[in-house]
Amino acid sequence: MENNTVLSARNISKYFYEPAIFQALKELSFDVKKGEFLALIGKSGSGKSTLLYVLSTMDTNYEGELLMNNEKLTGKTQNELAAFRNANIGFVFQFHYLLPEFSAIHNVMLPALKLGKKSKEQIHQDALENLDLLGIKDQAYKSANKLSGGQQQRVAIARALINEPAIIMGDEPTGNLDSKNTDIVFDIFRELAEERGQTIIAVTHDDEFAAKSDRVLELSDGLIL
Repeated sequence: MENNTVLSARNISKYFYEPAIFQALKELSFDVKKGEFLALIGKSGSGKSTLLYVLSTMDTNYEGELLMNNEKLTGKTQNELAAFRNANIGFVFQFHYLLPEFSAIHNVMLPALKLGKKSKEQIHQDALENLDLLGIKDQAYKSANKLSGGQQQRVAIARALINEPAIIMGDEPTGNLDSKNTDIVFDIFRELAEERGQTIIAVTHDDEFAAKSDRVLELSDGLIL
């Protein structure tokens, strides 16, 4: 694995056994480089979300081998993987999963408080800087349910960044947003990749979003086209 490779998938296959045996992913192999903005696209049922869940270590029931930052993840226990995810992967979903009664800044701080590597003061400072980076520092102390959809998604990105993850993984990160907010979120991802060397892997059905990324992997029937 070259040193600028952040993720390596080797012969990843995935089967579902209910209601009948079905192979969702067929021996997929590819590398993702540090600072790359990769879009995963494909029709519904193509395997793109299944692949993201394998890459994110949430789904461990697959064949093949997965490495991140030269560390082999295949075969680790659920507890080991949960700790690895919190430290190395930031998630941005279609639905933001913020705790509605908590303030924006508290939502951003949570993964870092859980990781416990920095003082609460330092985490608070980092969270403020992330909200500032995303243009919503002025909303820091508002409860999450008082924010607009676009603001909530930016809080979710700030939260994904708080532990300085190796990779941000997005599952339809603009799926619930209007075109203006979709553009804002895309521009944020683009800037994170270019200026901070942040690796991003995003599943999207938005062709325009995909076309502006660095590289597109299109899946069809469990294969990369």
